[in-house]
Amino acid sequence: MIGAPLTGIRVVDLSRVLGGPYCTQVLADYGAEVIKVEPPQGDETRGWGPPFSNDLSAYFSGANRNKRSIAIDIGKPDGREIVLKLLEGADVLVHNFKSGALEKWGLGYAEVLERRFPQLVLCHVTGFGADGPLGGFPGYDAVVQAMTGLMSINGDPKNGPVRMGTPIVDIGTGLIACNAILAALIERGRSGLGQEIEVPLYDCAISMLHPQAANTLMSGKVPVATGNGHPNIVPYDMFETRTGKIYLAVGNNGQFAKLCKVLERPDVAQDPRFMDNAARIAHREELGTILAQCLSRFDAEDLERLLLNTGVPAGVVRTVCDALSHPHTVHRNMVVYAEGYSGTGIPAKFGRTPGAVRTPPPGFGQHSRNILEEMGYSEAHIVELEERAIVVSTEQRDGELARRG
Repeated sequence: MIGAPLTGIRVVDLSRVLGGPYCTQVLADYGAEVIKVEPPQGDETRGWGPPFSNDLSAYFSGANRNKRSIAIDIGKPDGREIVLKLLEGADVLVHNFKSGALEKWGLGYAEVLERRFPQLVLCHVTGFGADGPLGGFPGYDAVVQAMTGLMSINGDPKNGPVRMGTPIVDIGTGLIACNAILAALIERGRSGLGQEIEVPLYDCAISMLHPQAANTLMSGKVPVATGNGHPNIVPYDMFETRTGKIYLAVGNNGQFAKLCKVLERPDVAQDPRFMDNAARIAHREELGTILAQCLSRFDAEDLERLLLNTGVPAGVVRTVCDALSHPHTVHRNMVVYAEGYSGTGIPAKFGRTPGAVRTPPPGFGQHSRNILEEMGYSEAHIVELEERAIVVSTEQRDGELARRG
């Protein structure tokens, strides 16, 4: 992709499911060439549906656009040779195999890859890291949410811990991995050397415990779920209006005074119980009751516009469908389309070298033959690899389906 920030960077993506693929999709959105290497059975998220469209699950589609797919059995020596050949021109290798898997296959970083490809940046997305009491165990988003306390601070305090609605650990880990890769590439520009990076889901989840971790490390108190309310700020909560729910995020005294004026209760801002944030936290329930009474007279959409124009952070609580079709979402190009594919847009807008959604998520093994041909494999050699199940291609699979039909 000419002119994109990562044009010229080649990524070999051995990862599956979400953390690794989300990381490499971000790199691909900004112009990196990403070759997704799948096992013969494919990335399991291809089957995580419904919904499905064009033989692709929505789950897989959300993390694999702008990539090419080659299916290789790297458990076999000839499959590993293909991977090594792919790495000859690569800048980055991303994988999320269990710790020790690459070493078992003779592809360990210290033993093989670092010596053969000294400029390679290898990023290993793991569950818990390679060492420590939990080292080497596989990690899954919801399990890590439970183990790191994220569930304990989420949801209504009356109902107990609740899993966060999005796989926040996987997505957060993918973004942290992406940042780490970019930092390593910048450092490589100075030293000329790549390096190995380990990005565990567990470590990333602990790092995202803000402000609860900071609170407990300072106070020694155990954080608890506060529902929709904020543990450190009041009013920072969801309220009912006459026509629906609205969220208020009032972060300072000036905003609080403006809120009270809009609600036609300027006296509340002068009440000693609510004079500053510490006082408002001490009298959270009393203030909540007053605000609920005031807000019940307003239309949610009208109030949102009024508060935002006044300088008070507020937003109507919308469904995902409503948010995706909202005029601001459309204006910001945060829903994009490409060859029958639809997905969320690219959030960081570059003024000179923007990213782009160029191609839809690939079919399983869609580019196997093309990639092998680019590496110099002959037609006869490719057919042999297909017949021996070292490589799976779309053409091969389609042919088998036709013969069965």
